[in-house]
Amino acid sequence: MKMLIAGKWVNRKDTIDVRDPWDDSLVDRIPCANNADVDAVLAGAVEGAAIAKAMPSHERRSILLKAAALMEKRAGALARTIAREGSKTIVEARKEVGRAINTMTLSAEEAIRINGETLPFDSFPGSENRTGYFYRFPIGVILAITPFNDPLNLVAHKVGPAVAGGNSVIVKPATVTPLSAINLVKCLVDAGLDPKVVSVITGHGSVIGDPLVRDERVRMVSFTGGVDAGKLVAANAGIKKIGMELGSNCPTIVFDDCDFNAAVESCLSGSFWACGQNCIGVQRLYVQKGIFEKFKKKFVQLAKRYKVGPKLDEDCTMGPLINETEAIRVKEWIDEAVDHGAKLLCGGKRKGSVVTPAVLEGVKAKSRLAWDEVFGPAVCLFPFTNTYEAIRKANNVNYGLLAGVFTKDVNRALKVSEELDCGGVIINDSSDYRLDAMPFGGVKYSGLGREGIRFALQEMTEPKVVCFTR
Repeated sequence: MKMLIAGKWVNRKDTIDVRDPWDDSLVDRIPCANNADVDAVLAGAVEGAAIAKAMPSHERRSILLKAAALMEKRAGALARTIAREGSKTIVEARKEVGRAINTMTLSAEEAIRINGETLPFDSFPGSENRTGYFYRFPIGVILAITPFNDPLNLVAHKVGPAVAGGNSVIVKPATVTPLSAINLVKCLVDAGLDPKVVSVITGHGSVIGDPLVRDERVRMVSFTGGVDAGKLVAANAGIKKIGMELGSNCPTIVFDDCDFNAAVESCLSGSFWACGQNCIGVQRLYVQKGIFEKFKKKFVQLAKRYKVGPKLDEDCTMGPLINETEAIRVKEWIDEAVDHGAKLLCGGKRKGSVVTPAVLEGVKAKSRLAWDEVFGPAVCLFPFTNTYEAIRKANNVNYGLLAGVFTKDVNRALKVSEELDCGGVIINDSSDYRLDAMPFGGVKYSGLGREGIRFALQEMTEPKVVCFTR
């Protein structure tokens, strides 16, 4: 595949292989961009920003709707690409395509809802003869750096609102999963978007990442990735807007008055969806003591039924990790927890890039599984006695993205929601739930700002005040 730079689809002599993590087969090759390409893409994006700013909102809406329609028409091919280049099964990939179509549709709808309001200038003595308002205007060039785990929808979450807000956007997708991002950009261009408004540059982040982040022509960096990379982005960006989603170590709390079967099934899916490579996946599962043993038995029983296999098989329920290096790391974290005294209840075996679904109990606080983001198929079970204990333990990490709570007690649900230190609480579902329209983001090391189309648009536009003196 080619990359889109300054309005032209281009290739390069130097390329990068995109390989299927299941069997290491070649999926495609992408250009390996260089420093000259960085300069070209930035110059083109500046031109694109002027074009985008001049587009009326109805035109932006129309293009985004057409792009969503093209995605629906190409849904089968998009899902197959997601499954081939990444870790998701074909069933999981189809769901991601559906969500990405919804994300682009929401972006289209919000393109004509970027509102301002009048201001009461006469509320202060001496300004009685003044009247005015504010409106929101696009900020210019946005750099979107996207991860591998949702290679289509997380690109849509950045590109959709950027275009809706009248900005130009440069997409730097994950090197291991760039094809879905390219396909999304193709849909936008085929829908009629000027190719200078949206660019996609492929290559190694170590080469092209810093120059893109540092450049003053970029007015916002929207980044999804790990904490260490996020710290580098923050250190190198300079004076510009930054939006970052940096993952989590999400808790879900299960009280003994829950719908038992629903809680088990939801937490199981939340733990192992996309092979656990999910920023809102369940990593710490707190279960009240009265049902802990029963819950553990059922949870482990169902975890053992996962079929890890070729991702295009319809009955495959979990794929591999994104590469063998990640699988080795996840296995090391599991082994470390066991060495520290945890009990491995099932799974945790590695072959190549595959790690079988691992369930542990008794994980000690010093183990990385307890306090860092594993981003793999491993979940820790902990018993708790009362609400206070559950809240205290759930909050005892440096992350705070989403949390799940299972209970039939409304007052308890409200109390726990207020006390959990995170960006969102999902009641009677696991932490692994996201509506693409909701404000999405976290506190502490989980990031800065909020995604979700309407909320991302606030980040990607600025208010301008207009004041008249009569």
